[in-house]
Amino acid sequence: MASGDIVPIELGLTDGDLVTLWAPRWRDGEDEWEAFLGHEDDLYGFESVAELAAFIRTDTDNDLVDHPAWKVIAGLSAAELEPADNFSFDLVGVPELAAGDPEIEVVAELEDTLAMVRNIGEVCELEVVTKFFADNPVLETLAGGVRTYVGREGEELWDQLGAAIVKGWDDVVDAIDGVISTPEVDAAAVAVAEAELLAAEENEVDADDVAEEDEEFEDVDLSAPDTEDEAEDDSFWHEVGIDPVKIVTADGEYFTLRCYLGDEPIFLGKGKTITVFGSERALARYLADDHQHALSRVSTFAEVQTAAVDGSLEVEVTDENVYVLPGLTEDLAEGPEAVDVEQLDLAVELFTDAADYAGDDAVETALAQSNPLGWYVSYLLNPDPNRLAPAPPFDAEAQQWRELERLFESRLDKA
Repeated sequence: MASGDIVPIELGLTDGDLVTLWAPRWRDGEDEWEAFLGHEDDLYGFESVAELAAFIRTDTDNDLVDHPAWKVIAGLSAAELEPADNFSFDLVGVPELAAGDPEIEVVAELEDTLAMVRNIGEVCELEVVTKFFADNPVLETLAGGVRTYVGREGEELWDQLGAAIVKGWDDVVDAIDGVISTPEVDAAAVAVAEAELLAAEENEVDADDVAEEDEEFEDVDLSAPDTEDEAEDDSFWHEVGIDPVKIVTADGEYFTLRCYLGDEPIFLGKGKTITVFGSERALARYLADDHQHALSRVSTFAEVQTAAVDGSLEVEVTDENVYVLPGLTEDLAEGPEAVDVEQLDLAVELFTDAADYAGDDAVETALAQSNPLGWYVSYLLNPDPNRLAPAPPFDAEAQQWRELERLFESRLDKA
């Protein structure tokens, strides 16, 4: 997440669900800070968004008033303070999650919730919480995603993680319950916020009614068939399920191949490296010879090699397989308005595919929303009108992106 953000969050605690504000790490001169809405030893939690909105608008004595985005958050409508689904953390539900199977959604939710708990423990200086994480390094395996818990060793790790939570989680929740307090809020301000929420809800219902009416009338498509798309679907590369890929780096343009076996990306390459070529012709010449590489196990690769041998193979890269990396670091440093979102989206896809191919979770970790870069990228790729725009400076995020770019380039084997 970018410096300068304040995020509404929901915490599921022993006495119920409470809403509050979280300020991810931001820089003030040479110092770096992280905070929650609260004062001294208390973390403030409110039973409703209306109470949270009222408090923000009327209070000037809390730990966030000096935050660079405080005036922005204080000026939001009550509806804009509704925590997004991915910022709802059910602390009391953690043991139940850990007792289930390590499915993708379960692991992701568990990782996000524990990351937020760790933040609370550090900010509020809760020794019970920090000791829980220090004593249970198995919790760090969540960063590896669901594949960490595959096979016998993976199952053992998941069991160890569950055992750690069963043993210490009640104390963790008790410690956080102990610092939660709800200050008094001006009743008139609460009434105003409740009216805003009601009006926003009614507007949403009206919009849904209009959408349902529109669905009663089916649009008739009078346009001609898109013959270009049909031709693309019938192309040789589409039939074999393998795509030529063009990668533009600061050093030049490179070509390679990629396909997917299920959700698993496979590149032309060996081990953790991707073999790339300076031209389409050089790639085609390489494909005509016998080589051992990852694509050899793809059943349709033999058709590619046959076409390369008889000279009929044409390496044609479609627009969605062109990845341009130069300039993104500088644009990210400048700010959201400078970033080409389509270029960024494609680069994220490429970095993620290459990391999955190499069995490396560095990209997944860096782009997690609990990290500054992941928060920034998520803001750009998944726009939400109720979300605060990131605030500068973006130097740390740009530097982290550059490191991902270097990591990717290190995987390229230039033939």
